Amino acid sequence: MTLLIRGGTVVNADRALRADVLCQGGQIAAVGLDLQAPAGATVVDAGGQYVMPGGIDPHTHMQLPFMGTVTMDDFFTGTAAGLAGGNTMIIDFVIPDPMEPILGAYKKWRGWAEKAAADYSFHVAITWWDESVKRDMGTLVHDEGINSFKHFMAYKNAIMCDDETLVNSFKRALELGAMPTVHAENGELVYLLQSEIAAQGITGPEGHPLSRPPRVESEAANRAIAIADVLGVPIYVVHVSCAESAEVIALARSRGQRVYGEVLAGHLTVDESVYRDKDFATAAAYVMSPPFRNKSNQEALWRGLQSGNLHTTATDHCTFCAAQKAAGKDNFAKIPNGCGGVEERLAVIWDAGVNTGRLTPSEFVAVTSANTAKLFNIYPQKGSVSVGADADLVVWDPQGTKTLSAKTQHSKGDFNIFEGRTVRGIPTHTVSQGQLVFVQGDLRAQTGVGRYIKRPAFGPDFSAASKRMAAQRPSAVVR
Repeated sequence: MTLLIRGGTVVNADRALRADVLCQGGQIAAVGLDLQAPAGATVVDAGGQYVMPGGIDPHTHMQLPFMGTVTMDDFFTGTAAGLAGGNTMIIDFVIPDPMEPILGAYKKWRGWAEKAAADYSFHVAITWWDESVKRDMGTLVHDEGINSFKHFMAYKNAIMCDDETLVNSFKRALELGAMPTVHAENGELVYLLQSEIAAQGITGPEGHPLSRPPRVESEAANRAIAIADVLGVPIYVVHVSCAESAEVIALARSRGQRVYGEVLAGHLTVDESVYRDKDFATAAAYVMSPPFRNKSNQEALWRGLQSGNLHTTATDHCTFCAAQKAAGKDNFAKIPNGCGGVEERLAVIWDAGVNTGRLTPSEFVAVTSANTAKLFNIYPQKGSVSVGADADLVVWDPQGTKTLSAKTQHSKGDFNIFEGRTVRGIPTHTVSQGQLVFVQGDLRAQTGVGRYIKRPAFGPDFSAASKRMAAQRPSAVVR
């Protein structure tokens, strides 16, 4: 398809300008004023609208086996829902079981993802350690285009990493030019607090945030950042949910350490009062980790985005239905952790960020696509409206409105954490690989057209610069 998007304002992370965008062969062929449509081209009138890079969600879990069940959204339904919301790529997670070969787990996830409707890539979790894991990390980086490895510091007796595994994996990532990422919660403390809270007779969803207070998160973030600092490796902290963790990241960055933070649309807009809903199914629907916090944390997260100490926005899209959540009816620790949001992320962040003056449109592009592309080494192929980039675009109506609801979402989940929120600023068209896949409410997603996107390792200077910085900052360990 040849596609001309005419009359809009192109918004990139660095600037906005009035321009037309011509897409041919799945790439952007021209950006400029008064472009002519070739014979047979499809023309989209973007007058009064913005033309932006398609969103990249760096944190999703499609078809995830977890806590004895499997998420409702698979790679087709999840990516299709994302397209309806203006997201044209996800970075999902390969999570091996303890002692499962990580290369085998990766191949399994690749098979599941063949049905994806949009482009995708993977972070690979390190859940155990021996020489085979070290070897397979090299294969994943060099042959499969994986440049990030995930580490769960939570979920004791399941996929939690101990400090020895963190050190070994971080060191290997540095050697390979890959970046460690961490789910920062102290799993030992969570395990203890879950038992103590249950012993007090608190068994419902209200016990979930009590078992995972902010200090549990900030301690783990601090520890992971300190390990990364000693080894001289950059680090990416996923789903930062509280002021304490944001402060740990800001402090490390003020000392020159390469630390990057991700925040979820949910943590920016939903607060912990949801866990006190008297209806179990409603309260349980919000159970995810880290949990939603009190409202005071939301402003700290927005300020982190504004200051540049937090860099990306995600969803942790991980959908379980009410019947699955009911597994924890008598014990909140057994409620499958996860919420949706891949379809709503852009609209929620625009409404709560741009419409309030917290973010400019260019800053919105940075935190929803460009920064992710840069941090994971696929920029400007992704995250940019520029000649030669992939034709992954969203045409955005800043005055369009929509009320978010489980009744109208495309996700297979039966709950929407933003239920009833009316947003101003919505996609009218989504373009993936140069094809119109969402047009004014009409979702045209196709099974299996999504491509696996390799993310190259960072160059030799990545390791050398990081080691040099670590050597020059003997007192920079976060305390």
